[in-house]
Amino acid sequence: MSFPLNRGQLHFLLQLLLLGLVVGLACWPLNLVNHAQELLLLHLPNFSGRAWNPQALAIALAPVLVMPALLWIQAGPLARSAGSGLPQTFESLEDPEQAAALLTPAATVARLSLWSAAGLALLPLGREGPVVHLGAAVAYGLRQRFPRLLAKLSTGSMMAIGAGAGLAGSFNSPLMGAVFVVEEVSRSFQTALLWPALVVCSAAALVSNLAGTPFFTLGLVQTFQPEWQQLLWALPVGVSGGLLGGLFSRILWWSSALLRQRVQQRPLAWGLGLGLALGLIAVASGGWSGGDGEALMTQLLEGNGSLPVPGSPLSLIGWILLVTARILAPIMALATGIPGGLIDPAIAIGALFGSGSLELLGGSSELGLALGMAASLAGATQLPLMTVLFALRMAGDQQWLFGILLSAVVGAYVGRQIQSEPIYHALWNLDRNSD
Repeated sequence: MSFPLNRGQLHFLLQLLLLGLVVGLACWPLNLVNHAQELLLLHLPNFSGRAWNPQALAIALAPVLVMPALLWIQAGPLARSAGSGLPQTFESLEDPEQAAALLTPAATVARLSLWSAAGLALLPLGREGPVVHLGAAVAYGLRQRFPRLLAKLSTGSMMAIGAGAGLAGSFNSPLMGAVFVVEEVSRSFQTALLWPALVVCSAAALVSNLAGTPFFTLGLVQTFQPEWQQLLWALPVGVSGGLLGGLFSRILWWSSALLRQRVQQRPLAWGLGLGLALGLIAVASGGWSGGDGEALMTQLLEGNGSLPVPGSPLSLIGWILLVTARILAPIMALATGIPGGLIDPAIAIGALFGSGSLELLGGSSELGLALGMAASLAGATQLPLMTVLFALRMAGDQQWLFGILLSAVVGAYVGRQIQSEPIYHALWNLDRNSD
C-alpha cells in the first residue's frame, strides 16, 4: 500500500497550510475591529430600540472628527497608504518589483490602521481591500524572508493566493477566497493555481472561525420556497438589484475620479464636509446608514426595530430614502480613498431593496433579501461565481442555490451594461492614471 502523497508533495501541502494559518492569524485583529463596530451600532436608536442620548449622538457624529483626520493623514504622512488596497495588490501582481514599496509591513500596518479607525467611526465601508492587501503582503513577506518557501509557485502566484486567503480569513469563506483568486485576481481558471488557493484559503478561514467569526454570517436562513418560485422572482430582482449594484459602482468610479485630487489638495475641508454629511445621515436614519451593513441585514431577518416596510406611502418614502442612504453613504467614504471595500455595502443595498420590494409585492422578505444581496453584489463587482458562493455561505442553506444563481448572473450582466469595466480594475486604472 503506497502513501497517496510523496515526501515532496506532502512538504508542499504543509507549506500551503502554513501560509494559510499565518494569513488567518493576521486577519484576527481586523475581525475584532469588525466585531467592535457591531457593538457600537447597538448603541444607536434603531438598533437598540432606545431614544437618542449623548453617547449615541457622539457615536453617530464621530465621522465629523474622524474623516478630516483620516484625509489629512492620507494626504500627508501616510500618502502611500491611501486607497482600498486592491489597486496596490493588482499593481504588485503585475509588476512584482512594485511590491517592495507597496506591500511593505509599514504600508500594510498603516492601511489597516486607517481602515480600523474608519470602521470604529462607523463609516459604511467594506473590508475586502485591506484584507486582500494584507494577504498579499504576508505572502510577499514570507517569500522574501524564506525564498525556498513554496518554491513551485512564482512570487506573483504566491501573492495572488495570499490575497484570496486574506478574503477567506476575513469573511470565513474559503470557496469565496479561492474563486476570487481565479475569477478576479488571475482572471483564468488554472488548476495549478486553484487547488493551492483552496488549501490556503481553507486554513485561513479555519483560523478566522476560531477567532469567533460566525460560521454563517446571517445564521441559517432556511427557505421553503419551491425552486420555480425562486426562479420566478430571481429575474426581476436580478435586473433591479443588478441595476442598483451597477449604479453603485458607476457612481463610485465617477465620484472617485472627481474627488481624489480635490481631497488631496484640501483634506481638512473635504473631510469636515463629508464627515458632517455622513454624521447627519446617520442621525436621520437612526443609525441604519452606519457600519458595513451586516447588522442591518441581521435586523431585516430578525424583524427587530422599526425598519420602514413599504406598505404605506409614508413607509415607502422612508424605505426609498434608506436605500438611497445605503448607496450614497459608502460612496462618500470610499471615493476619498479611505481604505475599505464595497462587498458589504453592495450586499446591504441589495438585501434592503430586495426584502422591501418583495414584501411590497406580497412575496417573502427572506427570499427578497437572499436574491437582492446576490444581484446587487454581482452587479457591483461583476463576479457572479464568487457572489453565488458567498451568498450561499452567508445564508447557510443550499436550497437557495437556484434563485441566487440566476439572480447573480442576471445582476452581473445588468451591472456590466452600466459600468462596462469591472469596478476593481476601473479604480486601479484610475489610480495609475492619476500618479
